[in-house]
Amino acid sequence: MASPAASAVFVLLLAFTASSASAATFTITNNCSFTMWPAAVPVGGGTQLNPGQTWTLDVPAGTNGGRIWGRTGCSFNGNGSSGGNCDTGDCAGELSCRGPGNPPTTEAEYTIGSSGAAQQDFYDISIIDGYNLGMDFSCSTGKALKCREQGCADAVLFPDDPIHACRANSNYQVTFCP
Repeated sequence: MASPAASAVFVLLLAFTASSASAATFTITNNCSFTMWPAAVPVGGGTQLNPGQTWTLDVPAGTNGGRIWGRTGCSFNGNGSSGGNCDTGDCAGELSCRGPGNPPTTEAEYTIGSSGAAQQDFYDISIIDGYNLGMDFSCSTGKALKCREQGCADAVLFPDDPIHACRANSNYQVTFCP
């Protein structure tokens, strides 16, 4: 028979493992004819994507205020971590962003709910901070959003515009230059 202390440790480990599990997987695809640098906060940072490449992010439950945007015309020094710049979407010259990008940026915005069937995630495409790249953003259990030109109908134009919901633990696809 396990001691009460051992049982408590097991329960804590189980709770930690469950809470650190990924709640959503984001697959980000560059369909542009040029290299672009998607960025993501608070999970992901940023990377370089050549045409046709994808980047996958695992986002934990309870992530609020997430953003993914594409940066264009970037150049980074030898190690790529800092000392660079981008024509659009630059984030303090960093390859791996820690904060939002400079406008103009077409943004996929999301909040990932807690685990469980009754919970919801929320998502939208925002052009409040401008438009720099065409984007499709879809949730596996919700509406597919398309924003392929400035002023597109599926985008949030003002802070009070409606956003979309889908079931928690859904998967997402962000496609640049669809």
